[in-house]
Amino acid sequence: MPHAALALAAAGSLLAGVQGAPVAATAATTHAARACSPPHYPGSGYFTSLHVTNTSCSTGRKVAKAHYHCRRKNGVRGRCHHAVRHFHCKEHRPASGRIATQYNARVTCKRGGRRVVFTYQQNT
Repeated sequence: MPHAALALAAAGSLLAGVQGAPVAATAATTHAARACSPPHYPGSGYFTSLHVTNTSCSTGRKVAKAHYHCRRKNGVRGRCHHAVRHFHCKEHRPASGRIATQYNARVTCKRGGRRVVFTYQQNT
């Protein structure tokens, strides 16, 4: 009978370890991607959201502002065609909801496994 109790305890320990594994993986993933407070918009408009993956919120805010400055070199409706802080960015400006005095955009910047995604509203 003692052997059965020992076997049952070992099986329970093994099962607890297997069940605990997904929790650890989920926790690591949760910390890798997170929402951050957006930086102050330097011009006439707003940063409306900021999300980072595998990088810090501070870096995300710096990338968003650097993209803004790069974009504004080409005017209010300008686009940035260069890497900013070693991140390569793609911008999407949806046609729906656009009015003559403002537009909204979503920018995704990547550097290896790091990602910064932010949205903004630019007043013209």
